[in-house]
Amino acid sequence: MARKRRYLTLLALYLGLTALPAHAEETFPLPEELQPDVDFWVSIFTRYGTDEGVLHDNRNLAVVYERIDIPAGISRKERNRRVKKRRNALIRILRNLADGKRDNPSAEAARVLALWPADVSNDTLRAATKRIRFQQGLSDRFREGLRRSGRWRDFIATEFAALGVPFELAALPHVESSYNPDARSHVGASGIWQFTRSTGRRFMRVDHVIDERNDPFAATRSAGQLLAYNYSIAGNWPMAITAYNHGLAGVRRAMRIHGDNAYVDIFRSYNGRTFGFASRNFYLAFLAAKEVDQNPEHYFPGVVRESPTAYAELKLPDYVPAEDLASALGVSPRHIAKHNPALQPTVWEGSKHLPRGYTVRLPESMLKHPADTLLAAVPGDKWRTEQLPDLFHTVARGDTLSQLAERYDTRVSTLVALNGLGSRHRIRAGQKLRLPAAGPAPEVVAVASVAPAQPEPEPVEPEAIAEAVPQVEEQEPAALAGDLAATVASTVQTALLSDPSDYTVAEDNTIEVQPLETLGHYADWLGLRTQRLRDINGFAFRTPVEVGQRIKLEFADVDVTSFESLRVAYHRSQQDGFFRKHIITGVREHTIRRGESVWILSLREYDVPIWLFRQYNPGLDLHRITPGMTVRFPVLVSTEPS
Repeated sequence: MARKRRYLTLLALYLGLTALPAHAEETFPLPEELQPDVDFWVSIFTRYGTDEGVLHDNRNLAVVYERIDIPAGISRKERNRRVKKRRNALIRILRNLADGKRDNPSAEAARVLALWPADVSNDTLRAATKRIRFQQGLSDRFREGLRRSGRWRDFIATEFAALGVPFELAALPHVESSYNPDARSHVGASGIWQFTRSTGRRFMRVDHVIDERNDPFAATRSAGQLLAYNYSIAGNWPMAITAYNHGLAGVRRAMRIHGDNAYVDIFRSYNGRTFGFASRNFYLAFLAAKEVDQNPEHYFPGVVRESPTAYAELKLPDYVPAEDLASALGVSPRHIAKHNPALQPTVWEGSKHLPRGYTVRLPESMLKHPADTLLAAVPGDKWRTEQLPDLFHTVARGDTLSQLAERYDTRVSTLVALNGLGSRHRIRAGQKLRLPAAGPAPEVVAVASVAPAQPEPEPVEPEAIAEAVPQVEEQEPAALAGDLAATVASTVQTALLSDPSDYTVAEDNTIEVQPLETLGHYADWLGLRTQRLRDINGFAFRTPVEVGQRIKLEFADVDVTSFESLRVAYHRSQQDGFFRKHIITGVREHTIRRGESVWILSLREYDVPIWLFRQYNPGLDLHRITPGMTVRFPVLVSTEPS
C-alpha cells in the first residue's frame, strides 16, 4: 500500500495535479552537516569574481586555504603556473604537519593548521595533500545571470507549474550556464540548461537544421520534462537534481548503497567510479544558487532583472528561404536569427530552408502588422513544398558512417564510394563528406604543382559513439568548473544520463540483462564464444536470455571497463538512432487489466519500444505483471524530416 501511495504521489507531481510542499526545506532538504558546503558555493557565487579564485579542500569545503588573483589579461599558462606554485607550497606545509611537526610552526603553517579542527589527525592532513583544488570565482557572471534571467522567469514559472516542477529549480541555469543562451561546454552541452545532444534529443529537435537546446523557451520546457522524469524515478528532489548532472543509473546505485534519503552519506561517502567533484556538489551548488536567486538584493544590491520580451509567433505553413521570409516581414535575417537561436547556420547559409511547421518568434515591437497578416503577405512563389536536399556533411566528433548513412537515408558503401574513402573505419572531425544528392565528385585533373600536404586531424573511429570517448561523457557545469590545470576536477558520467538502467558489472562478475541484448552481444564484447557463456551459466543450447535476468560473465581477454564501454556504446547507438526520429512530449499512465501484456501494450497500443518503456518503469519486473498495476508510457511524436 505504501509503495502504491508513493507511486501515485510521484505521478501526480509529474502531471501537476498535486500541490507542492508548503515548506521549501521539505522539498529541498539541507542537512546541517552539509551547510558549510552550501556556504562555500554562496561565497563563490557572490564574493569572488572571475579574476580570482580560491584553493580549497575538495572534500571539506569549509577548509579554504587562500585566495589567488587571476587577472583576465594573463595567459592560461601563467594562470596554471600561479595555481600550481601555491598548491605545491600548501602540499609541503600539510606534509610537514602530517609528519607531526606541529611545535613552533611558521606563521603560514599555523594559519593552515588553524583551518582544521584542533584534534585533526596526521592521517587526515596527509590525505588532504591530494585534495587541494582551485575554484574560480563567479560573482560577476552570477550577477549578469540574475539580470538575464528576467527574460525567461515568467515562462519558466508557467511551464514548471504545468509539470508540477518546483519553481525554485529556475536557479539551476545559474549553476549550468549563468543564464547565458550562448553557453557551450567543451563536451558539447549547449544553451542555458546545458543539454548534451543525446539527452536533448529525447525531448526536442536537435539536428543540423534546428537545435532547440539553444532556444531558451524550448529548452526550458524540455528541462522541466527531464527534471519531472528524474523525480519520478529517484523519488526526491536532491537525487533528481543530482541525476541532472550525474545520470539516473549512478544516482540509483548510490541510493541502493546508502539509502534513498541518505544525502550526507551519498555526498560525503559514495565512491562511484564516475561520481566526481561536480556530481558530488551539484545539488549543494543548486541550493546556494537558489539562496542567491531568491535574495538578489541582499547579495547584489541594485541588480535589476530584465523584463521579458513580448513576442509574436509565426508558424510557417511550408518551407521558405530565410532571405525571402525576412524580406516579406520587413526585418533583417540577423534579427530573425537573434530571436530564434535554434535555427542552425545551414539556414542562414542558404543550404537549408526554414522548416515547415517551425514557429518563428519576433518581438511584437518589430512588426508593423499582425503575424497572420504578415504570413499571408508572403508571395506564394516563395514557399517551397520540400526541404533542400543535403549535399555535404561536415563530420563532427562522435559521428560514424553508419549513423550518417541512417540520417541521410543512404548506405555506408555509398558514402565510402562517393568520398573515395580508403576505409569505412576512418573519418575525421572537420572532414566534409559528399552526400548522394550532390552527385559523384568531379574527376581530379593532374596539375604541374600541388600545394604541400597539410597534416590531418586525429581520425575519428566510426563506431566511437560518444562526444568525448565511447563510454563516457564529461559534463562540468560553469559553477563547478574552476581548476585551471588540465588534470583537475572533471566529472565523468555514463553516456546515457537519462537511462536508469544498470550497465555495470557487479563484483561477482554478473550483469542484469537489459532489453536489446543477447548472449551473442556479450560474447562479442568479451571476445568469447557464445557457447562458453552458456556453459558458465548452465544454459541449454538456444536458450535465450530474459530481460531482468542476472547472468555470469568471464573476463579472460577483455577487462570489465572495456566490456562496460562497449555495452554502453551499443545502447547509446540504439537510443541515439531512435531519438533522431522521435521526441518525448509527455507521459501516460495505464492500469493493467486482466489478460493484458505490457509487451503488446508497449509495441501496439502505445508504440513505445520495450527498452524505453522499461526506462519509465525501472523497478518493474516484466514477468510479474498483475491486474491493477499502474505503469507509465512516454508519449512519442515523430520529428519532421530535415
